[in-house]
Amino acid sequence: MRGLMRRALGLLLAVLMSQHALASEGAAAPRQEQPCRLETLRGVVWHGTQTVLPLSRLAAYAAPVYWFSPDEPKLRAEDGEALRLPEALPFEAPAPTPVVYYQFSEVTLQEGAQLQRHEDPGQTQVDLRQVASFRLYFYAYFATEEGVGAHDHDVEGVEFKAVVFSTDSEAFRERTGMRCSTPQWLVYVTRVSAKAHGLFWYWNVSDTTQETRLPMHLLVEEGKHALATDKNSDGYYTPGYDVSRHVNDAWGVRDATRSGQLFSGGYQAWMTKVRQPEDRLFPPLPEDSPLRAGLVRLVGEGERPEYALRPLPSASLARSVRGLYPFLKDKDVPDWPEVSEAGSLDELGEWVDEGQSLRSISLAFYSDGALGVALGVPLLLVKNVEAPIAGGYLLHRLYLKDQGLRDLGWMVLYTPSASRWFDSYFAAGLERDREDGGARRTDFVLETGLKFRVNLSHSPLRFLSVLTPFWGVRFGVKNYGFQDIDRLTYVFEVGAMSR
Repeated sequence: MRGLMRRALGLLLAVLMSQHALASEGAAAPRQEQPCRLETLRGVVWHGTQTVLPLSRLAAYAAPVYWFSPDEPKLRAEDGEALRLPEALPFEAPAPTPVVYYQFSEVTLQEGAQLQRHEDPGQTQVDLRQVASFRLYFYAYFATEEGVGAHDHDVEGVEFKAVVFSTDSEAFRERTGMRCSTPQWLVYVTRVSAKAHGLFWYWNVSDTTQETRLPMHLLVEEGKHALATDKNSDGYYTPGYDVSRHVNDAWGVRDATRSGQLFSGGYQAWMTKVRQPEDRLFPPLPEDSPLRAGLVRLVGEGERPEYALRPLPSASLARSVRGLYPFLKDKDVPDWPEVSEAGSLDELGEWVDEGQSLRSISLAFYSDGALGVALGVPLLLVKNVEAPIAGGYLLHRLYLKDQGLRDLGWMVLYTPSASRWFDSYFAAGLERDREDGGARRTDFVLETGLKFRVNLSHSPLRFLSVLTPFWGVRFGVKNYGFQDIDRLTYVFEVGAMSR
């Protein structure tokens, strides 16, 4: 089994490096032999011959940089120097430095392998020779959130997905051309997902590429604390570059929402304030971290403000603080990490690509002069299709209307996003109309309009989120006829409206 998994990981490594770190026209061809320079591989947060590590140390190798807005409330101490955010959870002992929490929610091991568990989960030991992959979370706590929907307590998380492999695999040697005299083990981050506002559609997701600079910089939204990935550590959020999944829906970093205004539905560059170098908070990288040299080149040799890393405690402890428990209960993984057995190469590949496809349906009451219902489903039924170049989504829209729902319409609908509170849409298709006398007529139909949505996930109506967290209304104009317009009608919908 161990040999099979090693070969599987080697094949996965070839895919990862051809798609990400070493993407180029000639990447598939064997390379000439080169020295073993593992520090040149982007995405690697640890490499070495030491294989047994405590989880606390493994977390420190991958920990991110937090970059605040210069106007973040309560960012600095009274002397105006020391950074004081994020904070320790209020039921824990205070800390002289900012605090960030980590949690290994999942570790995948080879068959028969076990963790050396400890009462303190941070001291649990892992043997990298037995690890296939892991899922690591970092959480930042803030006592208050300001702006739209302001409330006490805020916990914002970011997920790191990583695979573990050895330099002595044949795939590694062929793909990189490197020959290491002493086999080493590598921890490779495949994806970072900054879970803005806890809603899947809003996540800022960055796949590792040759341009990814680690440790990952996270831009912290002013007052609201949503996190956005900053792929090249330049302090600017660039849609399509800093995020690589669902670009039109990615939240970005919207410092302007602290004012209490929603502004436009989509991200705009003016929403993000310019970041200043002194407002960065750095991780406690171990002395042997392969990322230290690059970080020194970026920020210099001087002292840097660092946060303390703590293991995420049980959510049950939050019950002692009024209003805090709901922010931790959905993040709680009892006796973490959960351990699963490494499966096939296909399963590992699916784990790496997890999250590329968002599934949802829309169901609404429909009216265009006749009453009915409308259903929206992904274009491939079980998988969403994003429009090339422009982004956004294509989906099927079906509606039944008139007496006994006897009339049927089908359209392909395009919408720029799945989550903006205000957006446009465009649809075209066919409608079959059955009249009272039994006559049937089929027309080409074209429709365009606007939609308005609200997120019900954190409202008293959150039980409606079974279909989609977004509910709203749609106003449109529909014409019949392809070249010659026979007639026009207004369209109104209200209901579940993910797109």
